[in-house]
Amino acid sequence: MLASLLSGLALGAGAALPLGPINILIMTNALRSYKSAVAIGLGAMSADIIYFLTTLIGGLKLLQYKTLANALIIFGSLFLLYIAWQIFKSRNDKIDATPIKTVKVDVLKSYTKGLSLTLINPYTIGFWLSVSTTISAKNLDIKFTVAGIICAILLWITLMPFIVHKNKHLISDRVSYIFSIFSASIMLFFAISILLDNFF
Repeated sequence: MLASLLSGLALGAGAALPLGPINILIMTNALRSYKSAVAIGLGAMSADIIYFLTTLIGGLKLLQYKTLANALIIFGSLFLLYIAWQIFKSRNDKIDATPIKTVKVDVLKSYTKGLSLTLINPYTIGFWLSVSTTISAKNLDIKFTVAGIICAILLWITLMPFIVHKNKHLISDRVSYIFSIFSASIMLFFAISILLDNFF
């Protein structure tokens, strides 16, 4: 039981902590809206859970079909390019330019963005395939492993954007501009690398 829970915490941390498209997106949104950043994280966590459960029942065997796998890769790359453009386009937005009282945060839109970006990321699929193999090999308890995974991811997607949001006053508009350029560049890098890794 304890071994399964600790393994789940470690696997959840492995899914949540690496600097990738989702964490960049969460940090970028946290500068302006904590709710939006958490919603993105919850969307990503939902996708992680979907893939994790799907791998356990063997559902990802469908990706053995080359056409389906290639379509996912191309669509994922295009979506990353779209996100990169959205971040780049908003590079000049002021951190406090949208007061909370006058702007309704579209939480559902942010959730959908996090869910979609994680679902169409081929690296996410590869990660959870390796996780399901690890669980089978170690004969871990599924319930406690899943509980550990969810706890680790939830802790990260609520704590990290909270820290960023609460310290946004330390970030000048110039730094925010540079961070937006950096974030867009990271998204562009992931989009191109996914295509290169799978087609060249």
